[in-house]
Amino acid sequence: MLRRILHLDMDAFYAQVEQRDDPSLRGRPVAVGGDPSGRGVVCAASYEARAFGVRSALSMAKAIRLCPTLLIVKPDFSKYRALSGTIFQLYRNVTPLVEPLSLDEAYLDVTENAWGEPLGVTVARRLKADVREATGLTVSAGVAPNKFLAKIASGWQKPDGLTVIAPERVESFLQQLPVDALWGVGPVTARKLRQAGLARLVDVRAADPVRLRQLVGSFADGLRQLAHGIDDRRVVSTRIAKSSGEEHTYPTDLTDVERIRTEVAQMAERAAAWLTRKALYARTVTLKVRYTDFSTITRSHSESPATQDRDALVARATALLNRTDAGARPVRLLGVSVHGLSDTASAESPEENERPQLPF
Repeated sequence: MLRRILHLDMDAFYAQVEQRDDPSLRGRPVAVGGDPSGRGVVCAASYEARAFGVRSALSMAKAIRLCPTLLIVKPDFSKYRALSGTIFQLYRNVTPLVEPLSLDEAYLDVTENAWGEPLGVTVARRLKADVREATGLTVSAGVAPNKFLAKIASGWQKPDGLTVIAPERVESFLQQLPVDALWGVGPVTARKLRQAGLARLVDVRAADPVRLRQLVGSFADGLRQLAHGIDDRRVVSTRIAKSSGEEHTYPTDLTDVERIRTEVAQMAERAAAWLTRKALYARTVTLKVRYTDFSTITRSHSESPATQDRDALVARATALLNRTDAGARPVRLLGVSVHGLSDTASAESPEENERPQLPF
């Protein structure tokens, strides 16, 4: 049975929220993020700022060079999370099959929906109107038979876009796509594929399988499927998180080991609080350290049974500092995360060779 899948993606979410709340920011280039005089980065950029090349993850100092008139707003994540909760509740009122990807992005399977709407485009149009009415914000929507096509479609006419790829239009849509339209195909991989004569996604279909595997490794089989528009992944509404954590880049390098220890302890405390709120337990604690020369290391410690105990997690995270050069070498960034999550403390231990998936 053909599915009706939506990909809904808020438009420049953080920046749009700030422009909504401060009329003086509307129509002007805005970046939400840190201090450009330090090591701040762009968390989100308005579409006016994007016209200058300002993008998320760019250093704020570079963003200012690209756009001297850029207006910088400090992020308010509690506000963004609250709005996200409102938006996702609107989605879940229509279908229980909602798969969040972030605070501002989700897949929905609306093949069956509370409105009894037979057309995915009608559901998308109504949800866009509901989001605007409830929050004053716009969301772009892609409607397609699978997740791969829906995600690409949602970005086709941003902002406030609505793009539908009906089953009979899939082939003509695929013919338009460059190879770097896919997530997982970054600039380096795209360059390799183009140099091999594979500039469009559909060019992959005729590629020699051995040569394709040499170019993209184990991604070759998946890439070939996507080149035919095939994506059998289901929308998954209930997933236990694989990990959670945070990291912080400091405006001035940290050299005092006690200050470093305090920072790590506070991050571990917040991770423990998150576990408690989510009724989850963690087996693995991971510490991330980036030194002043940008070299980065991670250190992990795993124990059974899993725990959410604050003191235990703090002790383990701070003990990991002994396996680093923090203090002896200036520290630019610190991060703490918890992995191997389960909903019971007595969950079986993962295989010994399992490596934690880092969220950073």
